[in-house]
Amino acid sequence: MLRSIPTMVMRGGTSKGLYFLKDDLPSDAEARDRLLLGIMGSPDTRQIDGMGGAHPLTSKVSIVSKSAGPNADIDYLFLQVVVDKALVSDGQNCGNILAGVGAFAIEQGLINATDDVTVVRIRMLNSGGIAIAQVQTPAGQVSYSGDASIDGVPGTAAPVMIDFADVAGSNCGALLPTGNVIDEIDDKAVTCIDNGMPVVMLRATDFGLTGYESPQELEADKGLKAQIESIRLQAGSLMNLGDVTDKTVPKMSLIAAPQNRGTLTTRTFIPHRVHQSIGVLGAASVAAACCIPGSVADGISTRVTGGVLDVEHPSGRFTVDIDIVEDSGNYSVTRSALLRTARKLMDGNVFVQEG
Repeated sequence: MLRSIPTMVMRGGTSKGLYFLKDDLPSDAEARDRLLLGIMGSPDTRQIDGMGGAHPLTSKVSIVSKSAGPNADIDYLFLQVVVDKALVSDGQNCGNILAGVGAFAIEQGLINATDDVTVVRIRMLNSGGIAIAQVQTPAGQVSYSGDASIDGVPGTAAPVMIDFADVAGSNCGALLPTGNVIDEIDDKAVTCIDNGMPVVMLRATDFGLTGYESPQELEADKGLKAQIESIRLQAGSLMNLGDVTDKTVPKMSLIAAPQNRGTLTTRTFIPHRVHQSIGVLGAASVAAACCIPGSVADGISTRVTGGVLDVEHPSGRFTVDIDIVEDSGNYSVTRSALLRTARKLMDGNVFVQEG
């Protein structure tokens, strides 16, 4: 027997996923995850019997509810549904899917729209951080049309400005969770950083790479993937994340000098496939490292101390507006703001086999 569940399919930033109201899903996490695996069609590399798009960037879920706390309007739980495993992970935020949360909440009546722009305070339940999104609502209605463009998405759409408040260290306990600007793992220099997303940054040249390889080339290099995974597993423990064997964090970002007048170039394992661009909070973490002297980005990136940074990726660039301050060798991020767009693709019901 098929079960019908209300959902909205949205593109958020450079990702795509299903958005649900919390009350429409089981309250028990195990039952909820079993249901979501069936909805997305996992485990199956094609996800042919579900809504997933056979790639981590299109196998995502947002669960939204009205916030009970005074500091946020909306609570948002992000779940990564693994394509080829019976695994649903809540171990990370997703800033791209976040871009659609405000619009979804308004459309579902969880928050009242105001004229022109509606400010939505969103609690990211994965880490506890707060994001403030500005949703375009002319005449009190969500608008998805506009002139804003982001690399990795064709065409233009309404801008969604997102300001992240106090996300540094939200997953690992500190901006530099190992306590060091540089660590050495498997004879490779790494910078472990968490400005909303746990990221391990590595110099591409240390692996005999240029850093300008395509995602397909990197994914086909089994020896490289084994090296990256070995470092990731060890970094997870150093970053206070525990055993990350079955986790989707930390992300692994190979860096190289900029090619197109940006700050630096990235190729990011998420963690086993290579991102076609770069995640929102992943970009925020990379940008923070670029502002810290002595990190692996020092000498590779354009020297910056904050402000507007352009993080290059396989599909173009990602602009991050960041403020970071230093006090006696300790670094604090006071602002991370980013431009995203979102679009409603489908509003209706998804059907899943019960049992």
